[in-house]
Amino acid sequence: MTTDTIEVSGLVAATPQQIFDAFLDGPAHAAMTGAPASCEGTGVGARTSAWEGYIEATTTELEPPTRIVQAWRTQSFPDGAPDSRLEILLEAVPGGCRVTFAHSAIPAGQGQDYEGGWVTHYLEPMAAHWGLPAGA
Repeated sequence: MTTDTIEVSGLVAATPQQIFDAFLDGPAHAAMTGAPASCEGTGVGARTSAWEGYIEATTTELEPPTRIVQAWRTQSFPDGAPDSRLEILLEAVPGGCRVTFAHSAIPAGQGQDYEGGWVTHYLEPMAAHWGLPAGA
């Protein structure tokens, strides 16, 4: 089965710990994206729902505060398609954090949509929520 792989990154004026924590906490996730979210725990195996249930994810690996890996899918995945793999990398940089979404095993032909989605539905609202690092 053919799949798509994408990588998107941007700068946010927050610490890796702030962003790490927000991804695993429903109210904080909602605050950083501006869309409803829920998280059932903060450890491996915890389930997350975001964007009014459009996104469903299960945390598979954690390296606080720099890495979150999730089995991830949306309502747009074809019936029977396996979960994709989302790796969220958080790197401290002067004045904030470089956030990278390394997203693989996306159903073929959908990668470009998710590439834009990571920018418009995550990076831009996160920058609005926390700001951009000086000089970014």
